[in-house]
Parts: sequence; C-alpha cells; structure tokens
Amino acid sequence: MRILSGIQPSGRLHIGNYFGAIRQYLKLQAEGHQCFYFIANYHALTSMTDKAALEEITLHVARTYLALGIDPEKSTFFVQSDVPSVTELCWILNCHCPVSLMEKATSYKDKVARGLAPNMGLFDYPVLQAADIVIYDADLVPVGQDQKQHIEMTRDMAAKFNRAFNAEALVIPEPHIVPEVAVVPGIDGQKMSKSYDNTIEIMATAKQTKKRCAKIVTDSTPLEDPKDPTGCNVIALLKLFTSDEEIAEIEASYRAGGYGYGHAKGRLAELINEQFGAARERYAELEQRSDDVRDMLRDGGRKAREVAEATMGRVREACGIITNR
Repeated sequence: MRILSGIQPSGRLHIGNYFGAIRQYLKLQAEGHQCFYFIANYHALTSMTDKAALEEITLHVARTYLALGIDPEKSTFFVQSDVPSVTELCWILNCHCPVSLMEKATSYKDKVARGLAPNMGLFDYPVLQAADIVIYDADLVPVGQDQKQHIEMTRDMAAKFNRAFNAEALVIPEPHIVPEVAVVPGIDGQKMSKSYDNTIEIMATAKQTKKRCAKIVTDSTPLEDPKDPTGCNVIALLKLFTSDEEIAEIEASYRAGGYGYGHAKGRLAELINEQFGAARERYAELEQRSDDVRDMLRDGGRKAREVAEATMGRVREACGIITNR
C-alpha cells in the first residue's frame, strides 16, 4: 500500500508528535509499505512569517525524523516545496471545490477561535492538503480521529474531479485511523500542542527534559499524604513509557503516601531520556551534517516529483491543460 503523511514545521517536535504520528510512521515503514513522508512548509506559511525560523524548523523536523528512524532508503522523505506542481493541482482542485465544503471545516473554525488570522491560506488549507495526498496516488493516509474530516474532504474533491471530466485521473484515498494512537497530555493537562506551549520536546537535553517534567501541573497534596492517581497528568505520561507493572507500583505508592509528585516527575524524565537518548545522539551528529541532510531531502524530492508528474500528466490531459515544455 502507498502511505502518505506530512507534518507542518511550526515548532520543535515533542513527545505528542512521536506517540501521535511518528511511531506509526516507523511501524508502517517497517511493514514494507511505500511510505511518502513530507515536511509541509507551504502549509506553515498560513501562520509563519519568520524566514529564518521556517528554514531552521524545517531542518529540525528533518533531522528529528531521520534520528528517530525514518530511512530515506525505505521511505520517500522530502520537503513539500520540492514538488511545486502540488500548488498547480491545488488550483485545479479549487476550481471544483464548493465554497460550502470549506466552510464546514472544523479545523479552520477552531484555529480562528484560538486567535489565528483568518487568511485565505488557512481557509484553503484542506484543498492544498487534498492535493498533497492525491498527487502521490496515496492509498492510505494515517490520521487521528480529529483529522478524519480532511480525508473525507479529499475523497470528495478527488471524486468530483474524476466525475467532472469522466476520467479516473485521481486515486481516492482511505483514512488509516490507528486505534492505539495516544492522546498525549501536555504539562498543563490539555492535549500536548505547540499552540499551547505545553510540550516536552523530543530532542531536548536530559537537563531540559527534567526541568520541563518538573513543571507538570499537579494538585497541592503534601508528599506524606495519600494521593489519587486517577486523572494525574504525570501518571498519564508515564503510561506511555513504562510497563503496566511499574505503573501499578507507582499508583500503589501514590495511595500509600510518602511518595511525592516530584518522585513521579523525576522517574518520567528518566524514562524520556532513556527512550530518546540514542536518537538525540544521532540528532547531534546530523546537526553537523547539514549538507547530507539537505542531500537526503533533495533526493526524496526528486523521487516525489517523478510520481507527482505522472499524476499531473493524467490531470492535465483529463481537463485539457496544454503544456509546451
């Protein structure tokens, strides 16, 4: 199966990104699927105007994916802007996308409600996302339940195009909802998100990780008193990193008293540092090999363009677009 997924370079990657997406990408890669993973820097322009920050975060995401195990020999890994024809396809899909469909997008409404300026790029985000998917003939798109609507929109747009021109130019993708995807709480108890500044970074130092874990919000129960592990943010995060047996021991210590939240936070920091220690070493090496990272992305972009141009050939022929190249 051909798998397609992208990530917007809007900030440094955190453990929510790992458990919510990257872990599944590595699994799909290991299973031998044709995986296309890209860094969606065009999408980032809807909210980012800092040139240097966009360049740096794009490379940060690339280094992080590579350090965690995305293999350019097994997956096509690239930057969205290395396939400029995706914006051409976005325009063509726009010409067949009802405005009413975009007005139904819950993600647009949510972002505007959080204070993002309602620009046309943000409004049109699902159409560019649809182009990202169908230009690579993707069969499956791994998404969380909250992103399922965008895949349904993609299916609607691709089917509408095919019907309009009586052609099978675009593959209709299916959402790949992974049931075991964890909703990772941030240090404030909300869903971990760069938007809420409540993240624990994957590639932070051990000291930075310990400091960040110490800021996880808990109640004010004294160390010596019993504590209820139910609904505790620290316990919820610990469950991502350790065994059921250790969780049971920590919960028993909570209830017995004499075990403080600080102990649990310290253990969480240890486990995070253990989990990502080797990847952090690889990341540091990749920081010294920027040219190699760019070469890997460039090669992935070349592979992606070959697939995209084959799709665009069908699309242009279907709708009568003449090119003299």
